[in-house]
Amino acid sequence: MAWNEPGGGNQHDPWSSGGRRGGNDGGGNRGSNNGGDNNNGNGGGNKGGNNQGPPDLDEALKKFQDKLNSMLGGGKKGGGKKTGGGGGDKNRNPFALPGLLVIVALAVWAAMGFYLVDQSERGVVLRFGEYQDIVNPGLQWNPPLIDDVRMVNVTRVRSLSQTQSMLTRDENIVEVEISAQYQVANPRDFVLNVRDPAISIENALDSALRHVVGGTDMIDILTSGREILGSSVASRLQSYLDNYGAGIRLQTINIESTSAPAPVIDAFDDVIRAREDRQRTINQGIAYANAIIPEAQGQAQRIVEQGQGYRESVVAEAQGQANRFNSLLTEYSNAPDIMRERMYLDTMEEVFGKTPKVLLDVSENAPLMYLPLDQMSGRSGSQGRASTSGSANSSDEQLDPNVLERLRNTQSGSSSSSNTNSSSIRREGR
Repeated sequence: MAWNEPGGGNQHDPWSSGGRRGGNDGGGNRGSNNGGDNNNGNGGGNKGGNNQGPPDLDEALKKFQDKLNSMLGGGKKGGGKKTGGGGGDKNRNPFALPGLLVIVALAVWAAMGFYLVDQSERGVVLRFGEYQDIVNPGLQWNPPLIDDVRMVNVTRVRSLSQTQSMLTRDENIVEVEISAQYQVANPRDFVLNVRDPAISIENALDSALRHVVGGTDMIDILTSGREILGSSVASRLQSYLDNYGAGIRLQTINIESTSAPAPVIDAFDDVIRAREDRQRTINQGIAYANAIIPEAQGQAQRIVEQGQGYRESVVAEAQGQANRFNSLLTEYSNAPDIMRERMYLDTMEEVFGKTPKVLLDVSENAPLMYLPLDQMSGRSGSQGRASTSGSANSSDEQLDPNVLERLRNTQSGSSSSSNTNSSSIRREGR
């Protein structure tokens, strides 16, 4: 039997010095007369005694159980003899335990409704599957099992890459590697409008890429048309996503690589080199044309200007001759004989001034001295000044033999008959 069990022979409390025993004498009978619990009697005994020790753990546990039973409507445990041991069941409340369980369940349910939304996220609230609201970052509460909150990261940049073989407009096959970066622009559309956004954007990217490549030549895709290809795919893909209502905004579209299929890549490289050589030759021809055409245009312009100058000079000369003729006509009307003589002399001077011939009209015995002024002036203009003897010899070679013989005879007799004879020399020309 335990030391503190009711009805024991030795009720000695090890934590007290004799007060327990006196307490049992004073309070134990009171507990039995009232038909109450022995623990209450022991408590009265403790009050009656002078207990200065630490609390009793077993007694505190029993007090807690008693309070719990009283809350549940169980009442106190009777002595059993007067009440027959069944008085406690009459005071028990049948709704106490279910009510306590309901309170505990409500507390747990309310605690489950608290959640934290990160700064980079937005929460899409669905109440029984229907869109309700979008919650912002911070501590939030929604009734659990009623509201479904789906978190969507709106700042993370998602990426997608594909490598596809497709047919071009000129019926060639190319392999294109493309990558796309995108963000969530509308969390509600991202969650509700599309079942699987990743698969949807992958299919849309494939469709847009095939549409653009199918309308472009292979040489443009592999060389200078890659930037145009990327921009065209980006605009078409964004239009597809807007039509879907996916709530996605594209960031960039990158054409990573474009190449011919592996079995024909060597032949295609040869074609590319040939195209490059052709383009280089065309560029050289264009450069040569740019160099020669301006020069030819300058020469043509110079010829045109020379022709215009010649035309103006001829017209001016003709107009001057016409004016001169009109002036001569006026003078001829005033003095016809004088003008005829003058015109005759001018014409003969012009005609004979262009010939090297010399006309002499002398008698047989007349002395003659001939100076070849025309030959001397011609040689001095072409070869510089020459000696008089050299000029005479050269002129003698060009004269008629009969004239030379006559000159020799005349010079031999000129010394004797120079004072008595006179000569007449008429020369026309320069």
